[in-house]
Amino acid sequence: MKVTQRIAPLAAFLALLVFPGHRVEAQSTDPAIPTGTLSAYPTVVQAGTFPTLTWGITYPNIVVDVVDIEPPGTIVPTKSLRMDVRVIGASVKRVWLDSRGRVVDWEWVPTEALASYNNSSYSRIWYNTQNNVNPNTIVHSRNVYNNQPIRFGGRYLNSNGSWNTLYTSTNTNGNAVALKNGDTPPTTEPLYQQPTLESFLVPYLDQNGNIKIGPKDVIMLFELTHTNHNDGGFDLQDLVLLCTFREI
Repeated sequence: MKVTQRIAPLAAFLALLVFPGHRVEAQSTDPAIPTGTLSAYPTVVQAGTFPTLTWGITYPNIVVDVVDIEPPGTIVPTKSLRMDVRVIGASVKRVWLDSRGRVVDWEWVPTEALASYNNSSYSRIWYNTQNNVNPNTIVHSRNVYNNQPIRFGGRYLNSNGSWNTLYTSTNTNGNAVALKNGDTPPTTEPLYQQPTLESFLVPYLDQNGNIKIGPKDVIMLFELTHTNHNDGGFDLQDLVLLCTFREI
């Protein structure tokens, strides 16, 4: 969004250039603060007279300027964009218990992330386990277009080699949600207070438990192992994707 005005007093313009600090996200490639231009006419004036200043401020777009989020988890671009997807976490575990219910062994379970574009069928964009997750790696990148919905899905592999339930962006039970910066995860207990909070998600939450990501990011949270919202295991951390959008 760009705002352009004309003003005479220099002090007023300088005041407009004092912007509050902004947290710059590593996942965002766009400037996090407004940029400005200033010109004066005439450029040379006599003492006691003032030039006319023309100034303009360009505010960087935020994610709601370039995509719409249709709950629970569908992302609809409002212009042509490049989308980069990173996997933040994939924390499904398989555990073995003794006769007293104590964990004696465990392993990470292979998990799959899928995507659908413009109502196409879902196709794989990532498959691996938590110990192989690198949140700095872009696992999927492509151009997306105005009014063509983007949806994601997630599932994990059962011990017998079959797939568990595929939960997608359109799941009405809330097993997959898309959130932007400042949103509150829709868990029964605040996510940041849950004893099951995964360490990989901590950098993406502020002190109040709200989502803390870049200005053009959308985070996808998946619950793959539970459907009962009142169960302590329903924490929307089984698969976490970070989508960063930039204009093309």
